Amino acid sequence: MPNVPNMSEIWKLAQSPAGQQLLAMLQNTDQSALDNAAKQASTGNMEAAKNSLSALLSSPEVQALLKQMEGSL
Repeated sequence: MPNVPNMSEIWKLAQSPAGQQLLAMLQNTDQSALDNAAKQASTGNMEAAKNSLSALLSSPEVQALLKQMEGSL
């Protein structure tokens, strides 16, 4: 199993400037795709969740934010 951050690490990332920007971008996306991805993730189907958000995740802006957040772990 991959190393998954604990909730305090996730909270810290979500509160970071990059995390706040990413959350804002997610709120401005297709809500049904976001809801679908959340349902898939809640059942443990992370690959399907990632596929549901692939268009958003592939944007250069999101990739830059994810790299910033990755460096914070």
